[in-house]
Amino acid sequence: MKWGAIATWRMAHDGVKKAGDILKNGGKAGDGVEVLIKTVEDYPFYKSVGYGGLPNEEGILEMDAAYMNGDTFAIGGVAGIQDVKNPISVARQLSHDHFNSFRVGEGATKYASLAGFEKQNMLTPRAHKIWEKRLKEVQENQLNPYDGHDTVGAVTLNSQGSMAVGTSSSGLFMKKAGRVGDSPLSGSGFYVDSEVGGASATGLGEDLMKGCLSYEIVRLMKEGLTPQAACDRAVYDFADMLKKRYGKAGAMSLVAMNNQGEWGVATNVEFTFSVVNHKEEAAIYIAHPGENHTTSIAPITQEWLDAYEKRIKAPIED
Repeated sequence: MKWGAIATWRMAHDGVKKAGDILKNGGKAGDGVEVLIKTVEDYPFYKSVGYGGLPNEEGILEMDAAYMNGDTFAIGGVAGIQDVKNPISVARQLSHDHFNSFRVGEGATKYASLAGFEKQNMLTPRAHKIWEKRLKEVQENQLNPYDGHDTVGAVTLNSQGSMAVGTSSSGLFMKKAGRVGDSPLSGSGFYVDSEVGGASATGLGEDLMKGCLSYEIVRLMKEGLTPQAACDRAVYDFADMLKKRYGKAGAMSLVAMNNQGEWGVATNVEFTFSVVNHKEEAAIYIAHPGENHTTSIAPITQEWLDAYEKRIKAPIED
């Protein structure tokens, strides 16, 4: 009985553990990925997803999310949705609609309200204070306003061989109103095929969407590459190409899992992720770009974890 879940960033770890419990007990892949991502969306100290996420330049929290069923290829997505507790749940519900399955802005928010999804002011006082501080810094020092774009993206496999993928993000901090990154875009932020595997991305959406890297990783796995080999080839080859032809390449990190529960990761920056499967207990790892288009992966240290908890919960100074 093979099953597994992998997700971007340390923030996904508690959700990965919950997903693992669902999947190893015969639950649905879709339930696993939704519970995983909702756990991240609900935690107020994660600044890039859901409740507590950082707003755009106008101080408005606009959220993006997507869901894909690897058995049917059904996709649902929202972009620029506001004041809805769990965007991933709205995206999953939309995946059941053949038409109008990707909603944006006011249309997405209205759909969620009419469909009975819980409404909530998602901009916390803490996030608003961070926005005020950053706005002042930008105005006084002529700084680049953009900072932070850590999407939670997850791939799940259940014991029956079904797979799902989901993403959720509040997007680039201080983004322009209406900006949408790669997270809700099929092939860029996510892709899954239960007969092959799935992948999800995090990083600078404007650059990730230039390469459709999630789809490319799944395509390479279909050709026979392991998840790790597929991630390495897709990420590092495209980063090199983008630097050559566009002049630069922003942060891009991807996670993948195939239909056997095997996983892979590649990144051009320091990157943490969490994974669990039928062979491995849930664990957090840290990845760095290695030599010769490979990825260096190691277990996270307690010292790193302690520093992380201290950093995300530190008081916001005036």
